[in-house]
Amino acid sequence: MVLQQKTEAKLWGWANANAKVEVKTSWNKKTYKTTADANGNWLLKINTPAAGGPFQISISDGEVLTLKNILIGEVWFCSGQSNMEMPVKGFPRQPTKGGNSVIAKANPKVPIRMFLADSKEGKFIKQFSKKPQTDCQGQWLDNSSENVANASATAYFFAQYVQEVLDVPVGIIVSSLGGSMVESWMSREAISAFKEVDLSVLDNDTEIKKPNSTACVNFNAKINPFTNFTIKGFLWYQGESNKNNADLYAKLMPAFVKDLRSRWDIGEFPFYYVQIAPYNYDGADKTSAARLREVQTQHITDIPNSGMITTLDIGSPQFIHPVNKETVGERLALWALGATYGKKGFGYAPPIFKSMEIKEAKIYIDFKNADQGISPMWTPLKGFEIAGEDKIFYPANAEIETSTTRLAVSSEKVAKPVAVRYAFKNYAEASIFGITGIPVAPFRTDDWPLQ
Repeated sequence: MVLQQKTEAKLWGWANANAKVEVKTSWNKKTYKTTADANGNWLLKINTPAAGGPFQISISDGEVLTLKNILIGEVWFCSGQSNMEMPVKGFPRQPTKGGNSVIAKANPKVPIRMFLADSKEGKFIKQFSKKPQTDCQGQWLDNSSENVANASATAYFFAQYVQEVLDVPVGIIVSSLGGSMVESWMSREAISAFKEVDLSVLDNDTEIKKPNSTACVNFNAKINPFTNFTIKGFLWYQGESNKNNADLYAKLMPAFVKDLRSRWDIGEFPFYYVQIAPYNYDGADKTSAARLREVQTQHITDIPNSGMITTLDIGSPQFIHPVNKETVGERLALWALGATYGKKGFGYAPPIFKSMEIKEAKIYIDFKNADQGISPMWTPLKGFEIAGEDKIFYPANAEIETSTTRLAVSSEKVAKPVAVRYAFKNYAEASIFGITGIPVAPFRTDDWPLQ
């Protein structure tokens, strides 16, 4: 496994009631002692050094258990729905771009380790519960080809990038479920404030037939068992299944993250997430997914120490699972390297709508996270719409003006414009980017009711 470096990492387990437990760590030759409680539960904290290994930990309550091949480095928890679950080898009939080559090149000597709560020996396993659990299926795996094949592609590409840049061991704990709503990943305590969520199933004998949409059951089985395991941060790729209740999602996500941080009790750890990619959903020109993306953009402000990556340039009208997971993992890694690990000289935050100015028959748009402007210049930009006071949107002409270097949007059909939308549809294609190559987040300047 990988333990988080330079911290107090928790170790815990079960022994006989009131048993004396000793833990010895090979990196500092230190012995830690505790006593199990009346139910046999024990927990203690150990000091971890700077990145390195392999090391050993021996645990004894009279009988010695030795954990070997332990690395010290950076640990990230990775969760969400099927786009986080999608393995490097791809889903049936849905490939991961470049995955086969990555699998073939995997080398156990490269210090990346994976704990997979989603699959065992390549077969998906479902774990869910009405009550919080303290253990779950899964094990730590090394960086061999057969293990990498079954690992989350998004999480693995993230780990690969961070490991290469920081040159330290990286551990990823992957715990996700295809089709899952955020409600299923929230604790009962966190979600109970939202009376629109029905929790009655947790208190009766009804069989859980849809764990992906049942409140709390994935938290209980696939998050709660890990909250003692010290992590550096949290990666989240989810939202597709909440596109039809985006207004509620806007409130659930900040509560979800606040609760996670409270349970890990290691401070306001970074929370980096993926904005859902373009896809037809209930119709390419409809706006249910666009509204969800709008909510996700707002979460950058609503959730402290968070970051969002945009995926507007890798979507597909036919496939809800973008094949290009390497770009997703890389953009998450850039957030971590820049915002968490303090590396400088590169960009990681997407340009986001900041303000607008109406001047004559044009609307000028300014962006956050775009100190060097946006691109491309001298090119008609697609995906823009403009409306007047009648709230009827027309396809717009958009370009980065040479004279002002600002994004100008206009239409011959709208003499007095008041609002602009960019890529504000279920399926849209990116046409504007930051200088870093990261696509501008979709946006609208209005707050009118959506059709």
